[in-house]
Amino acid sequence: MTDQTLPAVLPAFDPVPRAKHRSNGWTAQVQRDFIEALAETGSVKAACRRVGRADHGAYMLRRHPEAAAFRAAWDAALDIGMRRIEDVAMDRALNGVEVPVYSYGKLVGTRTVYNDRLLMFMLRNRAPDRFTGGKPKALSATDAAELKRLKAQWREEWEREAAIRAAAEYDETGAATVEYLAELHRRWFTTLGPQARAAYAAFREAETADRMARHSGPWDEADHALAQEDYARWFTPDKRAKVWQIIDMVFGD
Repeated sequence: MTDQTLPAVLPAFDPVPRAKHRSNGWTAQVQRDFIEALAETGSVKAACRRVGRADHGAYMLRRHPEAAAFRAAWDAALDIGMRRIEDVAMDRALNGVEVPVYSYGKLVGTRTVYNDRLLMFMLRNRAPDRFTGGKPKALSATDAAELKRLKAQWREEWEREAAIRAAAEYDETGAATVEYLAELHRRWFTTLGPQARAAYAAFREAETADRMARHSGPWDEADHALAQEDYARWFTPDKRAKVWQIIDMVFGD
């Protein structure tokens, strides 16, 4: 999608139908909130954090047989998000970035740093008809690689700044709750014996391998239904197990 065809607003879409309604599932509203967050951040991981869902769940939903409209909205949101990140990069290229100045280990002031190379790169690729000899210029392999690297850098900076803003806005009660959950998780794990810890480590390795396999494989509706039944059988009767599962989802890798 080119700059000229980027959507001004997100397209309306029919959410992916879900077999069962779960409070922590990908409901229609959660799907809409995710797409909006994706357009704002340009990052799947950041958007998932915004809606309180795991990113592997988002990719599984994207592969659903009835997710054509969701995938289209996803792609449009990513285009908008990346355009916003590019706008931030352009602003920095034009106006510079304020960096701290230290002397003997102490902060003594700030200075504005300009990146002329970044500015010309942005101008050539956002307005090629004006800055590449009067005609559009296709990206060379080197330029494409550089653009990919810069976009990854801009996204990382965007996510870091968003995290800093979120942390600054985070209230003390919420921070205390997170610390309490982290302490509960630590106490639980440190009470496990060697055999249980080894089994847990093996589970996390298997979970990672399974997640990677599911990302690259087709959606298995039958297995998903079995997983729902297993969850109800294993976790619903055991309230404590469900709490640990939630904590592990928050603080795990």
